[in-house]
Amino acid sequence: MSLEIKKIGVVGAGQMGNGIAHICAKAGFDVHLLDVNAEFAIAGVKKISEGYDREVKRGVLDEAGKAEALARISTSDSYSNFGDCQLVIEAATEDEDIKKEIIRNICENIPSDTLIASNTSSISITRLGARTDRPGKFVGMHFMNPVPRMELVEIIRGIATDEDTYRIIRELAQKLGKIPVNAEDFPAFIVNRILLPMINEAVYTLYEGVGSVLAIDTAMKLGTHHPMGPLELADFIGLDTCLAVMHVLHDGLADTKYRPCPLLVKYVEAGWLGKKTGRGFYDYSGETPEPTR
Repeated sequence: MSLEIKKIGVVGAGQMGNGIAHICAKAGFDVHLLDVNAEFAIAGVKKISEGYDREVKRGVLDEAGKAEALARISTSDSYSNFGDCQLVIEAATEDEDIKKEIIRNICENIPSDTLIASNTSSISITRLGARTDRPGKFVGMHFMNPVPRMELVEIIRGIATDEDTYRIIRELAQKLGKIPVNAEDFPAFIVNRILLPMINEAVYTLYEGVGSVLAIDTAMKLGTHHPMGPLELADFIGLDTCLAVMHVLHDGLADTKYRPCPLLVKYVEAGWLGKKTGRGFYDYSGETPEPTR
């Protein structure tokens, strides 16, 4: 395969989609950022611009580089604008039905040689790829959050993914300044297979009254030198995403050790999803976050 990637489509103008568009444009690729709400896509570019401003302040980007990167980004709410993309990256919410519908829409609006990558953090690449008209050209490309700052990308091959597809995506990750690691197509891959059960266990520790939110996070930060405590990290990831990954692990591996903590379920049912909703294991309405338990 001699496909040269020049333009990249990104579906989803949330935290992950914005971050992916941010690094792709900065690396010199044209980017089309799509969201079902065109205003969200425009707001996404504003957040990308703010991210570039922080990089200018840190001296890792100059004003000219910022202007050039922003000029490479276009936005819309229409899949028809992916017609000249060589790669489209799906970066929507961690819901399999939503992802399958998005992937169907992508397939209907791109050339036959365009590659598709999913930024899923836990869902089977083989299963998602089987819903496309090109399973050989479908691959997992799991970026870490926040995308501009985190070095890792997990590259996941489905059972049908072509070797050329894998090679092109791996090389792209390196061009984006990331370090690619191969992960096999098992539920939650590598990072979340290890990380989310740890977070879930921290929620159980809170649920069972072993420690308070502050005690648990302080113990893990000081006792293991983690930069964030597990409950603070859960709020940052989004409690709905944490719960979705635990469901994938529990359903996919049929092991009770992956059972989501009832307290995590309750928080999600309450709409307390973490930083993005202003309340999770911490309340973010004031100047400093306050534990909610």
